[in-house]
Amino acid sequence: MTITKDKVVSLSYELKVNNEIIDNAVAESPLVFLYGHGQLLPLFEEKINGLKVGDTFEFMVPCEEGYGKVNEMAVVELPKEIFKIDGEIPSDLLEIGRSLPMRDNEGNALNGMIVEIKDEVVVMDFNHPLAGQDLYFTGKVVDLRDASAEELQHGHIHSNNNSCGDSCGSGCGDDYTENQGGGCGCGCGCN
Repeated sequence: MTITKDKVVSLSYELKVNNEIIDNAVAESPLVFLYGHGQLLPLFEEKINGLKVGDTFEFMVPCEEGYGKVNEMAVVELPKEIFKIDGEIPSDLLEIGRSLPMRDNEGNALNGMIVEIKDEVVVMDFNHPLAGQDLYFTGKVVDLRDASAEELQHGHIHSNNNSCGDSCGSGCGDDYTENQGGGCGCGCGCN
């Protein structure tokens, strides 16, 4: 069996940026995902296409095909008053380097990192943390199986513990909403 669309893939891997390991998954707790359903970077999926259990991989994803170049327009100044809770800004909320969940004008969820705190505004960077970085992956295919009909219907894997099985933090597909609950029992919002 080889990695193709609709296969459940388990990988061990290391991700390096500037020769520093920034993420990894070991064989005992691999990254598990449904191949071909947009859960990982497209070039990553392209590079592992056709591999089988036991095969190793090593490749680079350039920033343009990863999380893009740094967009200076994504660094914005926000008025401090929007951070008030019950009329006060919590003393531990505004710290340089802290990532905060926010919503844009259309209500879309996004994360921003505080990069500077001024008298009246907070400067936040809404670029992906890996924007502007080339990504170097090495790893091994640990396991491979056919997806179940339910997994294909929902567009993500279901593990034995009813979690979405997505160890890379990309969520449970496009329809994931925290605490939404859902019909598939994995708590990811499937109906």
